[in-house]
Amino acid sequence: MAKAAKTAIKTKDQKAAADAKNWTKVIRTLRSPKSGAYTFKEAIVHKDRIKDHLAGL
Repeated sequence: MAKAAKTAIKTKDQKAAADAKNWTKVIRTLRSPKSGAYTFKEAIVHKDRIKDHLAGL
């Protein structure tokens, strides 16, 4: 039998757990001009600054 998934994460610091929900992992696909191969750039960005981050790349 498979283990049951836990629905809630239990932490000692509830404020840190609530703040973690404000961050997003942004993955951008870039193409190399030299070889034509695709590469991926990953970053952890605050949800209010996603558009600024994508505009700067």
